[in-house]
Amino acid sequence: MKLKKTLVATAAVVLATAGYVAYSTRATEAEIRELEAAVMEAAPPAVAGISDNALAELPAPVQRYFAFVFPDGIGAAPRWVTFEQAGDFRRPRTEGFQPTTARQVIATAAPDLVFSADTPLWGPIWATAYDAFIGGQMEMGARLLSTVSVMHETSSPELDRISLRRWLLETPVNPYTLLPGGLVRWEAMNDDEARAVVEAHGYSASLVATFDARGALVSLHAEQDGDLTTPYHGSGEHVSRGDYRLVDGVRIPISFEVSRMADGVRYPFWTGSITNIDFVADDLGAGES
Repeated sequence: MKLKKTLVATAAVVLATAGYVAYSTRATEAEIRELEAAVMEAAPPAVAGISDNALAELPAPVQRYFAFVFPDGIGAAPRWVTFEQAGDFRRPRTEGFQPTTARQVIATAAPDLVFSADTPLWGPIWATAYDAFIGGQMEMGARLLSTVSVMHETSSPELDRISLRRWLLETPVNPYTLLPGGLVRWEAMNDDEARAVVEAHGYSASLVATFDARGALVSLHAEQDGDLTTPYHGSGEHVSRGDYRLVDGVRIPISFEVSRMADGVRYPFWTGSITNIDFVADDLGAGES
């Protein structure tokens, strides 16, 4: 009888815990969808009608890049892009990688984004992480089982600046963000590199873009070392891009590897590929890869 009571009590606890985790998972997902909706609702129209003169004034490798990614000409720019990713992720200050799926919503004409990801930790235990940068304010969090908060960071000058760089790091997925007249300014460097600069909300961020002979943007990197001791990866200081494919008239890189970088050494922490992408514009609706 005592064993039976113990089993019943244990089962009740398990069911109650499972119910609470399920409720918390739905609540966390709802919070993330609300953040995504905030990006979409606030997204301004992108710059339209890029002139040949504006393109001709760009550094030579950037001109080559736009000819490569817009093979049939520059169409109507989306207000935002939504894409999903799958790959392997390494948590800060650890060495092992875990399979991870992620989703991002990124505005074209504003430096706003939301990133969310799920990754297993130990056995049935998983973590949900998210980063949001909206209106110049960032928020970052991670929850075990979508329930127990293990990391939560809010807006600060350092993190807001990192988040602006994060938006810039993701721009090759949405080449419309890099066109003249938008948020990004290009500075000439050499035949294969150019500096991309974005200024918003009182902050500035820049990354050096490297282009191959075709014009494909194959990497972006920061010119300053990263702080490898932080409890978060932030934007990373280097991203490699490859496997360009034509989606809705624009070539985008499907594969990626995001790394921290210091003293000339790269430490990858997020590597994988885009599994689905939607470009969303006022008059075009969504197109799916």
